[in-house]
Amino acid sequence: MSQIRVACVQMRSGTDVAENIASASALIRQAAGQGAQLIATPEMTTLLDRKPGAAWEKATTEDADPGVAAFRKLAGELGVTLLIGSIAIRAGGGKCANRSFLIGPDGAVLARYDKIHMFDVQLNAGNIYRESDSYVAGGEAVLAHTPIGDLGMTVCYDIRFPELYRQLAVAGARIIAVPAAFTRITGEAHWHILLRSRAIETGCFVIAPAQGGRHQDGRETFGHSLIIDPWGRIVAEGGTDPGIFLATLDLDQVDETRGKIPSLAHVRPFRPVGA
Repeated sequence: MSQIRVACVQMRSGTDVAENIASASALIRQAAGQGAQLIATPEMTTLLDRKPGAAWEKATTEDADPGVAAFRKLAGELGVTLLIGSIAIRAGGGKCANRSFLIGPDGAVLARYDKIHMFDVQLNAGNIYRESDSYVAGGEAVLAHTPIGDLGMTVCYDIRFPELYRQLAVAGARIIAVPAAFTRITGEAHWHILLRSRAIETGCFVIAPAQGGRHQDGRETFGHSLIIDPWGRIVAEGGTDPGIFLATLDLDQVDETRGKIPSLAHVRPFRPVGA
């Protein structure tokens, strides 16, 4: 399959899990109605609540999670592939995994990815984030083999670690997903630059569904869901409001782009400075 229709679902998730599932499901149905075969939702699709302990309190195990069950059923009903950006899943020790799910058109979970890089930063006095207080970091890169092509799974803050993306591309990724809940401050400064850079460096399509706007818990996310081609061109972009953003991807562009600039084949070993 050379051409596929993809959609980014942009959300403004709140503190009520059931409401978020309903909102995501409505947008997924809308995207499927417009011909999308691969539909991706943002990080923390089913819950954005930064109250201490809220993630653990409102999370469940994967088998009991209402979002996982609802989205598996929906994918099977619509006959589409769903990339659920992430859901908080209890992982033990009072912490959750920030877990992304790839669900096939038969409703089966094709792959899972636990976010590797934790967002532990202090942007200013009023914007302090300690993701590692509530979540345990994953330790494995995930490349999912699907009928629509090999897809690399990443989440949000991972985008600042280019070695992960190079490894996914070398392993065969043609599309890389970056579901996110970028802050407004970091998004205004770096969102477009980082995503376009990862597309250019890997020669992959990048799909980045985002959270956008001011949320119930008081945080403000940047939005601007993006679909970027292997040359680094933006082919679809959102604003800050919830919605869907679609594009048709020609996967032959991956080989064409890598043929023009075969940087993945030109990596050479070198001695670190001071060694």
